[in-house]
Amino acid sequence: MKVDEFNYELPERLIAQTPLKDRSASRLMVVDRQNETISHYHFSDIVNILDDNCVLVINDTKVLPSRIYGEKVDTKAKIEILLLKEENGYWEALVKPARRVKNGTKINFSDLLIGEIVEKLDDGICHIKFTYEGIFLEKLEKLGEMPLPPYIHKKLKNQDRYQTVYAENLGSAAAPTAGLHFTKELLKQLEEKGVKIYHITLHIGLGTFRPVSVDNVEDHIMHSEHYYIKDDVAEALNLAKAQGKKIISVGTTTTRTLESVYQKYGKFVGCSEDTNIFIYPGYKFLAIDGLITNFHLPKSTLLMLVSAFSSQELMKKAYEIAVKEEYRFFSFGDAMFIK
Repeated sequence: MKVDEFNYELPERLIAQTPLKDRSASRLMVVDRQNETISHYHFSDIVNILDDNCVLVINDTKVLPSRIYGEKVDTKAKIEILLLKEENGYWEALVKPARRVKNGTKINFSDLLIGEIVEKLDDGICHIKFTYEGIFLEKLEKLGEMPLPPYIHKKLKNQDRYQTVYAENLGSAAAPTAGLHFTKELLKQLEEKGVKIYHITLHIGLGTFRPVSVDNVEDHIMHSEHYYIKDDVAEALNLAKAQGKKIISVGTTTTRTLESVYQKYGKFVGCSEDTNIFIYPGYKFLAIDGLITNFHLPKSTLLMLVSAFSSQELMKKAYEIAVKEEYRFFSFGDAMFIK
């Protein structure tokens, strides 16, 4: 399967640069897999689309203000760091420009935060050891910016708009953007209607930023990300399955978590594990029955995942219609519900 099969033409004006004032005012395309139909709504209509036979699963990860700027201690050259995850006392990070650093390079981010390149890897990835006084996350809160994707060129006035309203567990290098459409009021309305809502956590890492650089889909290697599912959530989801309820996943990150667990154990299980699952057409879904998502980049693993859940033909048609109808694309853009 060729990566080029997942390419499409997108006018740059359709890439959403800022979030809407009202999260739930975004448009919602509903793709019916069985009937192969496409309908148009607003996201607030999700209250009327879902019913008490649906179970909603959301990813409550919280984005770190992980983009920080510093300068080399020796030459004062400007360096940009995007923190991805912490492990074994150092941080894995994307460094730009990577050619300016080597093992042992020291970077000054403030009077109380110094970083040292411990190991330089491929593709701009480095392991960095920080020296500081106090609490590291407090330093990030003061120095860091939200790690907006490179296709967003406008400054984000309110940093919280790159967080879901239910963000709780700090640790992501990007937002689970399908969840950005929900307001607290909308979630309350769904619960009052009888829709059960359950939280899982997957911390989004390098895989979100790494483009597919191979020609054949099967040759792409996904980066590993960590997820958590609580025992009571797993039990509730298993009960919902047994009762014939529809498991509706909010976002590709939630989908990858649920499918990883179900593929491994044959049911939902409370656990804390890593996954590098790569879902593309031909994959057999076991965990979910519906997917709320955004409109994704051409040739991306996310577009491959949604194409696997619907079909390549139906998704190609949906994206052609979205461009024609001038939907807003990517992180701050409109939404899609595949049922």
